[in-house]
Amino acid sequence: MNSNQLEAKEPALASFDDMDLSPVMRRALAHAGFKNPSPIQAELIPHALEGLDVIGQARTGTGKTAAFSIPILEQLDSLDDCRDPQAIIVVPTRELADQVGREAQRLAYGVPTEIAVLAGGKNIRTQLRQLENGVQIVVGTPGRLHDHLQRRSLRTKDVWCVVLDEADRMLDIGFRPQIERILRKCPRDRQTLLLSATLPPTVQRLAESYMVDPLVIDCCKNEMSVETIEQHYFTVPQDQKQDLLVALLAREKPRQAIVFCRTRRGTDRLWRALSKDHPSCAAMHGDMAQRERDRVLQRLRDGDLDILVATDVVGRGIDITTISHIINYDVPEDSDDYVHRVGRTGRMGRDGVAYTFIVPGQGDVLTSIEQRINKQLIRDSMDGFAAPERPAEPEQKKADPMKKLLNPMHRKVKRRR
Repeated sequence: MNSNQLEAKEPALASFDDMDLSPVMRRALAHAGFKNPSPIQAELIPHALEGLDVIGQARTGTGKTAAFSIPILEQLDSLDDCRDPQAIIVVPTRELADQVGREAQRLAYGVPTEIAVLAGGKNIRTQLRQLENGVQIVVGTPGRLHDHLQRRSLRTKDVWCVVLDEADRMLDIGFRPQIERILRKCPRDRQTLLLSATLPPTVQRLAESYMVDPLVIDCCKNEMSVETIEQHYFTVPQDQKQDLLVALLAREKPRQAIVFCRTRRGTDRLWRALSKDHPSCAAMHGDMAQRERDRVLQRLRDGDLDILVATDVVGRGIDITTISHIINYDVPEDSDDYVHRVGRTGRMGRDGVAYTFIVPGQGDVLTSIEQRINKQLIRDSMDGFAAPERPAEPEQKKADPMKKLLNPMHRKVKRRR
């Protein structure tokens, strides 16, 4: 580490009891079933409570939502004292907005807390009414938050904390202009927390522009995929993929599985084929109405679905702990998307398994994934299906190590408690 760099030292926190949390929050954590903090929670919560700007790099399924929700909830003024939003949490998708809203409400157990979810596909009149009646925390997608700013229905003068969750994903899908407008509209002396699985240059530039001396917490030093997930691959001709999937489901008998496809049309086609033998099967993709997508996710949470065939619309931010299997029917071309797909299983340290179908000619994609997660996928085979050699791959140069965004000085915005 250079002399002018500073990164968070990993604290030896074995329990939430070791943190400076209120009795009310301790009761809420016990009620929600939280026992010991995950690494990102152990590292981020104490610094966030001190008012520091923090960049938290952590993979999916590690408890990021609680890591930023707990310090916000601990420092909120009551609705009687402040009726306008005090914290804004920006997330990339409607599904993740709903999930973060539910988790924050669960952690607010015992204290009346008004939380509004502002996302596209939801009734905007209901959102306008919530904002007018008074809210303490707003969770929203960049597009809908930007819409409310234009309508002047979202007032930001009392915002003291902004969270950018899955920042890399939001920038990937083109939300930078909306995110920058949201940040510019909030007070300059706010606290900013940025959560991201990766720190590409786009995320670093955003942090440099809108954060003050951020502390960097890296919980991805070893691997970018969940350690408890077994990761396998099959090499299979394109015209045998569906038969292999049927045989794999029969062999594995998954408790719940997500099968990822590349296109919406392919998702529907595969869902119709599987539904003949798997009635507890559903599809989900971006062409579906939001209400229908919400209904499918709720069925998955309730255990009414065994198999979900989906596009990358559920590749990030969906936290369902009962998913036992991930099957990449169509391999993602972007290795980051692989990481996030696989992260739908093995949540919070539970066991999980992932299978990826590689067709001849995709050896370079497989190599890219393995370089990304710093481990080799296990080659698998099944009776009745040819198991050709590992696909040939071209020479690839390894990317230079990511430079950390670190600064020795830190601004504190200590909230009154």
